[in-house]
Amino acid sequence: MADLKRLFGAVLAASVLVATHAAAQEAKHYRFAYDQPKTTGYGILGDIFADKLKELSKGTMLIDQYPGAQLGQEPQVLQLVKAGDVEFCISSSANAATLSPQAGVMSMHFLFRSEAHLIKAIADPEVAKAVKTMISETVQGAHVIGLATLGLRSMYSKREIRKIDDIRGLKVRVQATPTEDTTFPAYGAQIVHMPFGSVYTSLQTGVVDVAENGVNVYLANKHYEVAPVLSMTEHEANNSLVWVSDKLWNSLTSEQRGWVQAAADEVNRSQPAKALELEHRSADKLTSMGVKVVTDVDKSGFVAVADPLLDKLARDLGPHAEKIKDLVRSIK
Repeated sequence: MADLKRLFGAVLAASVLVATHAAAQEAKHYRFAYDQPKTTGYGILGDIFADKLKELSKGTMLIDQYPGAQLGQEPQVLQLVKAGDVEFCISSSANAATLSPQAGVMSMHFLFRSEAHLIKAIADPEVAKAVKTMISETVQGAHVIGLATLGLRSMYSKREIRKIDDIRGLKVRVQATPTEDTTFPAYGAQIVHMPFGSVYTSLQTGVVDVAENGVNVYLANKHYEVAPVLSMTEHEANNSLVWVSDKLWNSLTSEQRGWVQAAADEVNRSQPAKALELEHRSADKLTSMGVKVVTDVDKSGFVAVADPLLDKLARDLGPHAEKIKDLVRSIK
């Protein structure tokens, strides 16, 4: 009898070992790259996506996050995703325009009227559908599965920017898109293109006078050390696209694709509000640290220049851009 029990125990242990090994084999890891620190809204996005995908796949699809440009800046990572060398990534809509110029529509100035409008627009299924369609019809090798935002972008410098006159003649680091290249010069500024990773040193040395980004990005990357005045121009949304490589997508079963898309849909629904909460906490922290946050910017001069450009820029970008612009502006 004792021998029988020992035999039964050994068989049971072997069965558990085999089952555990099989489960381990079934679980696959996927790289998810982005160029901001984990403490930013990109990290919020990564966690929402990873947690939901793990839940839906019952632990068989696991996300390994690579924040802080570990795998390269966004334009480089987008190429890696297209080549299938990285499975997932986040890019700003401006950097997405390096692959699909019409994506620049999401970066147009004062298209988003307020934080509340931005949250509603990013979470709107029709807006998300229009962006996905734009990318699917203009980009090969990768496609977009979700939208997100880091909030609204504002300008920072060693000086206050309280009105449009304060930026005239200044050198501003901008994202390399036709929308930025048109709008900032219309304000009277000089534009300078450079990778995000070069912004700190360029502000420090005077290569540029002004940079612009979200509040938490400004905080997380310590740009306040070299540009200690944050002027809340809130001129543009800091929108993001979630990408998947076609190489991975085409290798998945229909059920797995459903899990991936559902995880991205969860990002669409819940990330914007959480990212904006982070923006507000970051502004409070900056103020407590002694950074000057100028909240009473007169935006009227900027709006007067930017508003007439919206229709022209969208039309010049193409029909997808026009449709997205109209959808966003129709949201109340």
